[in-house]
Amino acid sequence: MFEFDLAATADKPAFYRDLHAALGGLTAGEPDAIANMANAAALLWEYLPDINWAGFYRAVADDELVLGPFQGKAACIRIPFGQGVCGAAAATREVQVVADVHAFPGHIACDAASASELVVPIVVEGRLIGVLDLDSPHPGRFDAEDAVGCAALMALLGPRIAG
Repeated sequence: MFEFDLAATADKPAFYRDLHAALGGLTAGEPDAIANMANAAALLWEYLPDINWAGFYRAVADDELVLGPFQGKAACIRIPFGQGVCGAAAATREVQVVADVHAFPGHIACDAASASELVVPIVVEGRLIGVLDLDSPHPGRFDAEDAVGCAALMALLGPRIAG
């Protein structure tokens, strides 16, 4: 059993350093990608404030993401590259910080309560492994510090789920 003493504070870089250490401990030495994604989703779900979905979409083909481990309401199963925020992150391999998902062209609404989204592509040795997807019911929930912090988390996790 793992227990972490993490509290979201105004000092986001320190909070993300603590999350990084916790994720490192959860996934160290575990070779199973699904187990590592599941624990990562649970960790983020428990400790990131003001989110209503935390999880992964796996890149299983050159042009499609498939739902992976997550926490939250049931979600869309398949997302083509280039469609929605997750598909945009997969196609561009760039972090997507969307303050208002309803203004995002082609947004895919799996949960009507979601108002903002952060999607981080997971790239290992030039290969797209998948994306981390975080949704919030609050507009503008995610900022550049969240993007940097979550990108660092995925840089740690990526090699542990690359298979």
